[in-house]
Amino acid sequence: MNICVFLSAADLDERYTGPARDFARLLGKAGHTLVWGGSDTGLMKVVADGVEEAGGRLVGVSVDFLAHKARPGVDEMVVAKDLAERKALLLAKSDAIVVMVGGTGTLDEATEILELKKHGKHSKPVVVLNTAGFYDGLKDQFRRMEEEGFLPVPLAGLALFADDAPTALAHLEENIASR
Repeated sequence: MNICVFLSAADLDERYTGPARDFARLLGKAGHTLVWGGSDTGLMKVVADGVEEAGGRLVGVSVDFLAHKARPGVDEMVVAKDLAERKALLLAKSDAIVVMVGGTGTLDEATEILELKKHGKHSKPVVVLNTAGFYDGLKDQFRRMEEEGFLPVPLAGLALFADDAPTALAHLEENIASR
Protein backbone atom coordinates (compact mmCIF):
# COMPACT_ATOMS: atom_id res chain seq x y z
CA MET A 1 0.00 0.00 0.00
CA ASN A 2 1.23 3.52 -0.79
CA ILE A 3 0.62 5.70 2.24
CA CYS A 4 0.83 9.47 1.83
CA VAL A 5 1.95 11.26 4.96
CA PHE A 6 1.48 15.00 5.37
CA LEU A 7 3.79 16.36 8.08
CA SER A 8 6.23 19.02 9.11
CA ALA A 9 9.75 19.48 7.80
CA ALA A 10 10.68 21.25 11.05
CA ASP A 11 12.93 19.83 13.75
CA LEU A 12 10.58 18.93 16.56
CA ASP A 13 10.56 17.70 20.13
CA GLU A 14 10.84 14.00 20.94
CA ARG A 15 7.15 13.93 21.97
CA TYR A 16 6.43 14.26 18.23
CA THR A 17 9.44 12.55 16.66
CA GLY A 18 9.16 9.38 18.77
CA PRO A 19 5.57 8.53 17.76
CA ALA A 20 6.32 9.52 14.14
CA ARG A 21 9.32 7.17 14.11
CA ASP A 22 7.14 4.39 15.57
CA PHE A 23 4.57 4.85 12.82
CA ALA A 24 7.30 4.90 10.16
CA ARG A 25 8.80 1.65 11.42
CA LEU A 26 5.39 -0.04 11.43
CA LEU A 27 4.77 1.18 7.89
CA GLY A 28 8.14 -0.10 6.66
CA LYS A 29 7.91 -3.46 8.47
CA ALA A 30 4.51 -4.05 6.89
CA GLY A 31 6.07 -3.56 3.44
CA HIS A 32 4.25 -0.33 2.66
CA THR A 33 5.57 2.62 0.67
CA LEU A 34 5.89 6.10 2.13
CA VAL A 35 4.65 8.83 -0.20
CA TRP A 36 5.68 12.18 1.27
CA GLY A 37 6.88 15.68 0.54
CA GLY A 38 10.35 14.38 -0.23
CA SER A 39 12.26 16.56 2.20
CA ASP A 40 15.34 15.31 4.05
CA THR A 41 14.84 17.66 6.99
CA GLY A 42 13.00 17.65 10.30
CA LEU A 43 10.10 15.31 10.92
CA MET A 44 9.99 14.40 7.22
CA LYS A 45 13.52 13.01 7.55
CA VAL A 46 12.65 11.14 10.75
CA VAL A 47 9.75 9.38 9.04
CA ALA A 48 11.66 8.63 5.84
CA ASP A 49 14.57 7.23 7.88
CA GLY A 50 12.21 5.01 9.88
CA VAL A 51 10.45 3.62 6.82
CA GLU A 52 13.70 3.01 4.98
CA GLU A 53 15.39 1.34 7.97
CA ALA A 54 12.40 -0.99 8.34
CA GLY A 55 12.52 -2.03 4.68
CA GLY A 56 9.82 0.16 3.15
CA ARG A 57 10.00 2.12 -0.10
CA LEU A 58 10.24 5.91 -0.41
CA VAL A 59 8.38 7.99 -3.00
CA GLY A 60 9.01 11.72 -2.65
CA VAL A 61 7.06 14.55 -4.23
CA SER A 62 8.96 17.79 -3.82
CA VAL A 63 8.29 21.21 -5.32
CA ASP A 64 10.60 23.47 -7.32
CA PHE A 65 11.34 25.94 -4.55
CA LEU A 66 12.14 23.14 -2.06
CA ALA A 67 13.98 20.78 -4.41
CA HIS A 68 17.31 21.67 -2.75
CA LYS A 69 15.99 19.96 0.43
CA ALA A 70 14.94 16.76 -1.36
CA ARG A 71 16.17 13.46 0.06
CA PRO A 72 18.78 11.78 -2.15
CA GLY A 73 18.69 8.10 -3.02
CA VAL A 74 14.95 7.47 -2.77
CA ASP A 75 13.09 4.89 -4.84
CA GLU A 76 11.27 7.65 -6.74
CA MET A 77 11.37 11.46 -6.61
CA VAL A 78 9.10 13.81 -8.52
CA VAL A 79 9.50 17.59 -8.48
CA ALA A 80 6.24 19.48 -9.00
CA LYS A 81 6.11 23.01 -10.39
CA ASP A 82 3.95 24.36 -7.53
CA LEU A 83 2.15 23.34 -4.35
CA ALA A 84 -1.16 22.63 -6.11
CA GLU A 85 0.52 20.15 -8.46
CA ARG A 86 2.40 18.63 -5.52
CA LYS A 87 -0.82 17.98 -3.58
CA ALA A 88 -2.46 16.44 -6.65
CA LEU A 89 0.54 14.14 -7.21
CA LEU A 90 0.67 13.10 -3.56
CA LEU A 91 -3.00 12.12 -3.69
CA ALA A 92 -2.64 10.36 -7.06
CA LYS A 93 0.33 8.27 -5.89
CA SER A 94 -1.30 7.12 -2.65
CA ASP A 95 -3.85 4.57 -1.49
CA ALA A 96 -4.36 6.19 1.91
CA ILE A 97 -3.47 9.41 3.73
CA VAL A 98 -2.07 10.13 7.19
CA VAL A 99 -1.87 13.63 8.63
CA MET A 100 0.85 14.02 11.24
CA VAL A 101 1.82 17.10 13.24
CA GLY A 102 2.66 20.13 11.15
CA GLY A 103 2.12 23.80 10.45
CA THR A 104 0.11 25.73 7.91
CA GLY A 105 1.33 23.66 4.96
CA THR A 106 0.22 20.42 6.62
CA LEU A 107 -3.11 21.96 7.58
CA ASP A 108 -3.61 23.16 3.99
CA GLU A 109 -2.90 19.67 2.66
CA ALA A 110 -5.19 18.03 5.19
CA THR A 111 -8.15 20.31 4.61
CA GLU A 112 -7.86 20.03 0.83
CA ILE A 113 -7.80 16.23 1.01
CA LEU A 114 -10.85 16.24 3.30
CA GLU A 115 -12.69 18.70 1.05
CA LEU A 116 -12.03 16.50 -1.98
CA LYS A 117 -13.25 13.45 -0.07
CA LYS A 118 -16.37 15.32 1.06
CA HIS A 119 -17.21 15.97 -2.59
CA GLY A 120 -16.53 12.39 -3.67
CA LYS A 121 -13.32 13.17 -5.58
CA HIS A 122 -11.54 10.34 -3.74
CA SER A 123 -12.53 7.60 -1.32
CA LYS A 124 -9.14 6.91 0.21
CA PRO A 125 -9.00 6.40 3.97
CA VAL A 126 -7.67 9.38 5.91
CA VAL A 127 -6.21 9.22 9.41
CA VAL A 128 -5.24 12.20 11.51
CA LEU A 129 -2.51 10.96 13.84
CA ASN A 130 -3.31 13.02 16.92
CA THR A 131 0.09 12.76 18.62
CA ALA A 132 0.11 14.28 22.12
CA GLY A 133 -3.35 15.73 21.46
CA PHE A 134 -1.92 18.04 18.79
CA TYR A 135 -5.14 17.99 16.75
CA ASP A 136 -7.66 18.05 19.62
CA GLY A 137 -8.73 21.59 18.67
CA LEU A 138 -9.17 20.62 15.02
CA LYS A 139 -11.23 17.58 16.01
CA ASP A 140 -13.44 19.80 18.17
CA GLN A 141 -13.86 22.23 15.27
CA PHE A 142 -14.86 19.44 12.89
CA ARG A 143 -17.35 18.10 15.45
CA ARG A 144 -18.85 21.57 15.76
CA MET A 145 -19.07 21.86 11.96
CA GLU A 146 -20.86 18.52 11.87
CA GLU A 147 -23.25 19.38 14.72
CA GLU A 148 -24.15 22.79 13.27
CA GLY A 149 -24.73 21.54 9.73
CA PHE A 150 -21.58 22.83 8.04
CA LEU A 151 -20.33 19.33 7.30
CA PRO A 152 -22.72 17.41 5.04
CA VAL A 153 -20.71 14.20 5.51
CA PRO A 154 -20.26 12.70 8.98
CA LEU A 155 -16.77 13.30 10.36
CA ALA A 156 -16.33 9.53 10.71
CA GLY A 157 -16.83 9.27 6.95
CA LEU A 158 -14.04 11.76 6.30
CA ALA A 159 -11.28 10.84 8.73
CA LEU A 160 -10.34 8.88 11.79
CA PHE A 161 -8.53 10.75 14.57
CA ALA A 162 -6.11 8.15 15.98
CA ASP A 163 -4.03 8.60 19.12
CA ASP A 164 -1.31 6.10 18.24
CA ALA A 165 0.52 4.51 15.33
CA PRO A 166 -0.86 0.95 15.61
CA THR A 167 -4.46 2.24 15.55
CA ALA A 168 -3.71 4.47 12.56
CA LEU A 169 -2.06 1.75 10.48
CA ALA A 170 -4.67 -0.88 11.38
CA HIS A 171 -7.44 1.48 10.25
CA LEU A 172 -5.70 2.13 6.93
CA GLU A 173 -5.02 -1.54 6.23
CA GLU A 174 -8.56 -2.54 7.12
CA ASN A 175 -10.12 0.18 4.97
CA ILE A 176 -7.88 -0.44 1.96
CA ALA A 177 -8.69 -4.14 2.10
CA SER A 178 -12.44 -3.38 2.10
CA ARG A 179 -12.30 -1.03 -0.94
